[in-house]
Amino acid sequence: GTLSTNSALSYFNKFKAALKQAYKDGLLPNDLNGKVEAIKPMETMRSFLTLDELNKLVRKECKNPEMKKAALFSALTGLRFSDIENLTWGQIVHSKKEGYSLHFRQQKTNNVEVLPVSAQVMDIIGMKGMPGELVFKDLKYSAYNNQLLQEWVMSAGIEKKITFHSFRHTYATLQLTNGTDIYTVSKLLGHRDLKTTQIYTKVVDELKRKAST
Repeated sequence: GTLSTNSALSYFNKFKAALKQAYKDGLLPNDLNGKVEAIKPMETMRSFLTLDELNKLVRKECKNPEMKKAALFSALTGLRFSDIENLTWGQIVHSKKEGYSLHFRQQKTNNVEVLPVSAQVMDIIGMKGMPGELVFKDLKYSAYNNQLLQEWVMSAGIEKKITFHSFRHTYATLQLTNGTDIYTVSKLLGHRDLKTTQIYTKVVDELKRKAST
């Protein structure tokens, strides 16, 4: 299959880094890395839901209730599917002063994150289980479950191509629309690079522009 531009960019950057290292180690007589032109990243337009659309989904039943619960959880926390799938009750910590927060290690970056969560999030996931138990026991990633997710979205009258990852994008967009600064959003999403978060600011700017015309 054909690689997406951003995947090709990721591999190509690793190749360029290897060339640079080979030159530093004396394995190459010339710094070829400096002569190789980089691939320009494509700005990916990310599918997301508005607050109104999210509320419509809350009111609609999904044939896979666990998928619905996890998707709404992602829209309110910004967590990736892999982190939600592995989340245990022991990672949800409560203190009288701070309220609820999630303590987890991001699968993608391996960074430990502490994320405050609202009472609304706790309402979605319901009764607390044992510390070692998974919060979303029946959550499975499959083509069939993705189809059920899309059917649920369509049943709410939403005609966008929505995947599970769109709920993370929804979280980012809603945070920025509500005035949370980009550095905070970047930290909440666990991005290693602010450039990744900046894609969302362009989406939000476009939304504001449309709203004012």
